[in-house]
Formats: sequence, C-alpha cells, structure tokens
Amino acid sequence: MKRTTTTRRTFLGTTAAIGAMGLMPGWPTAGFAQGGGTLRLRIDGDNNVLDPGYMVGGTEVEAQKQCLPFLAEYVQEGGTFTWRPTYYVTKLEQRDPTHIDFELTDGLMWSNGYGMLKASDVKFSFERMKESDWSGYFDALDHVEVTGDLTGTIVLNKPFAPFQMVTLCHGPGAIVCEQAVKDAGGTFTVDFPAICGPYTYKATPGQRAVFELNPEWTGPAPGFERVECNVITEVKAAELAYDAGELDCTELGSDTLARYIKEMPADTAVTTAGELQYMWMGMNTEHPKLQDIRVRRAIQHAVDVDTILAGAYSGTTTKSHGIICPGLLGQRHESGYSYDPAKARALLDEAGVSGLELTLRTLNNQERMLAAQIIQANLAAVGITVKVLPVDSGPFWEMGQESKGDTWQELEMWIMRFGTTPDPYEATQWFVSSQVGIWNWERWTDEEYDRLYNEGIAETDEGKRREIYLRMQEIMENTGAYVWINHEPESYAHHDTITINAAPSGELNYRRFSKA
Repeated sequence: MKRTTTTRRTFLGTTAAIGAMGLMPGWPTAGFAQGGGTLRLRIDGDNNVLDPGYMVGGTEVEAQKQCLPFLAEYVQEGGTFTWRPTYYVTKLEQRDPTHIDFELTDGLMWSNGYGMLKASDVKFSFERMKESDWSGYFDALDHVEVTGDLTGTIVLNKPFAPFQMVTLCHGPGAIVCEQAVKDAGGTFTVDFPAICGPYTYKATPGQRAVFELNPEWTGPAPGFERVECNVITEVKAAELAYDAGELDCTELGSDTLARYIKEMPADTAVTTAGELQYMWMGMNTEHPKLQDIRVRRAIQHAVDVDTILAGAYSGTTTKSHGIICPGLLGQRHESGYSYDPAKARALLDEAGVSGLELTLRTLNNQERMLAAQIIQANLAAVGITVKVLPVDSGPFWEMGQESKGDTWQELEMWIMRFGTTPDPYEATQWFVSSQVGIWNWERWTDEEYDRLYNEGIAETDEGKRREIYLRMQEIMENTGAYVWINHEPESYAHHDTITINAAPSGELNYRRFSKA
C-alpha cells in the first residue's frame, strides 16, 4: 500500500557517486549556462518509470509536472503550505466532506492525436491508481463521477481532510490520457504515451532529460524554451558543476549551504523549498537491552542534539521536536525531555544498569556518521558504550522489516530520516500498530495513537486536527524510543537572475521557473 514514502525515503537517503564530471571548483560565471532560452538543472538519476502508478517517486514527479495535468498545486502562504487549483481547472470545490466537484479548462489537447483533455481521463487516472503501487494515496477514493466532457465529481468513501494536499498536488495525482495508456498496453515506462503540458520530454539514459516547448500547448508559456536536466547522482558533484558555471540551479548539502550563507557567491541566491524531512534516533523497545523505559529515557536525556546540529549540520537545520515538519499543522516547538546527563545517569542507576553496550546503525554518509559519533560520545559520558555501524543504502532500508530477514531482531538503535508531504497525516501513518515490522521499527503499539490517526484523517476543523497531531507525537515521545534530531531543508543555489519553483518536499517545477 505504501510504496510512496518508502521509495521517497530511499531517494532522500541514498547518494551514489559518479565523480565530479571533470569540473574544477570556482565561482559561477554571470548569466545562464546556455543563454536565456535554456535552463540547465540537475536530476539525481534516470526516470525509469514515468507512469504515476508505478514510479519510484523522485525526479519522475518533476517530469510529470511538466508534461501531465494536475488539478491542484502547492503554494505557501504566511509560512504555511496550502494548495490552489491549477490552470487545468476552472473549478475545484469541496461540496461536502466526501464530494469534490471539478471542471476542466476547455480546449487543452493531448499530444499524438488523442484529442481533448476530458473528465473521463480524470476518472480513468484516479480509479486506476487504486490498483497501483501508490494505492495508499487513494484509499479514501470511492470513484469519480463524470457529469460532462469537462465536469465531474470526486467521490470519497470517507472524509479525508488531506486529499487535496497529499493526493491531488503530488505525483500520484497526475492525470494520464485514458486511450493513450490503453494503447500502450495499460502501463508505460520511459516515454509518455501522450502529454498535455508546456513541455515535451526526451531522455538519454545516464546523461540527461530534455524538456522543450510543446507546440500543441495553448496554456501559459513557461519561462524557458528548453530545460536540460543532467544526471548527477552525487550532490557534491552537482555543487562543483554549479560553481563551474555548468548548472543554473542545484540542491545544496548542509556544509555547502553553511558556506554560502556565510559568503554568498557572486550572482547567486539560495531558495529553501521546505523542511519536510524529519530525523530521529530510534530505539527498539522489544530488545532486551532497551525494554526498560528508564533506559530509553536515560538515552533521551543523554544526547546533546544542539551539538549534533552544530557539528554535523553546520547549524543549517531546524531542531526537531517530533515528526511534524515546519510549516505543517501540528508542529511541536518543544520536547518533553531535555539534555541532562545527570538525569540520564540517575535513571540508569534507578534501572540498575551499568556497563551497557549498544550498537547504533546509520546510513554511511558524512552528516549521519558525524551525528552518530556525537551520540557515541554523549552516551559514553553517562557510561554507555556505543559501537557505530555504518550501513549502505540497500541493506539499511531493510533492517527493521520482518519480510526482509532477521536483522530486525538484533536492531538496538539507529539514525533514521523520513521524507513527507505537506500534511501531518503522511508522517503519522508509519507508526500505527499495523506498521510494526514494516516501518515502525521501534515496535511499540498504542490504542490511543491508532484511534487518533483515524480521527485526524477525517477531521476538517484545523484546531482539532492540530491537537490530534500534537497528542500523537506526545504519545510517541513518551515511549522513550525517540530522540528527535532535525528537519533538513531542501535548499537550492541558483543564479539570482532566475526565480525557481519547488514543492515543499523539494521537487522542482520547471514550468514555473521565471527570469527575475
């Protein structure tokens, strides 16, 4: 059901090096790498499956945004993320908790002779998603009722407050051409069978994806005639490419972001899309060494998160107090515990524990390893010996999954980061009781948490929803199984002569880039 964030997590956590493209560091030259008509960007890998139902969930979403219709899109208002209808609709209204009426813009055409974009395409696309790898986003969908060529109603089987934000704005909400997909055999991979957007798409595996103006597009013109997205899997290599003037925009790692903040390169601006990552150190509540909640609470008090933020992330990340990210309903601004080594030692004494030895597993990258080493030193100061075990991406994401082997039985502590969409529902779903052995690696269950999860989905009153998600995070923290660490930003360096557009989760939307 939940391939979405599973694979998005993998994208957020993985860095596969390809070298530095033969580039030498240096400040970028003024102007665009290819002149005003072409924009040069970076993608972190090939788009092997463009089909919204079976994609991985990384840069494929960026391609879909340029070539396929969406009913809604993200916007930010006063520091809070919300949504608005796109150009593709003249009406998108929630009539009641289970009915959303829409009317498509007239005259928008599919490529390859497939005719006009119709409400039947919306019906086909959304109902098809219920049987796809991303079906979890459509659990609340009952069906789409077509009332005319351009009009219809999305009918939900239950109130689902985040449907617009989580489903319609994100990649699973892409609309495909019914007849074109059927003619392609029911699914597609590296080519769109039909497009309805400002750009065409063509890719050279291992090198780049190119977007050029769609001659059949009658909607708003994009800011650039051509977009070249170069495959550069390593963030550091992309930073070098930007410094050498070979890219007009790239994602930044935390250390480079800190350097840019301190001394901004010439002709450069930095834009932060959002902070929709949440990182924590987790503990296995079922492991014999960690079954005593006093031991877990001692560890919470022993870890100096402020030192992690300064030492591993150069002060560029927001301190976390839970799983709800900045800008989202229900974000916490303080934790129920504090850095207090004396209290940690007292709790260990109360539990009768001494000479404790634990293993801390982490993805093998620079920031996580630095964070792990700081935690190692913190716990040594209260008498706990920690072995840091770096793990490559593939086996890391399988550690706590019972279906992947027996590693979950020996898990003790780990550093984890999940990515999310701009609604609190998305983050909370991974810790319900049914997720034990899948993504709830801490392996606790709580009836109140499960009940609140279902209430939060159906609740439309913002104040009540906020209280629900605040309480859910309090329940998580009270297990003693979490040390909240940070929310990493999705930050981009770009020429100050362009304005970029990105979803809060970081996906770039090239069609909404403009010349400043």
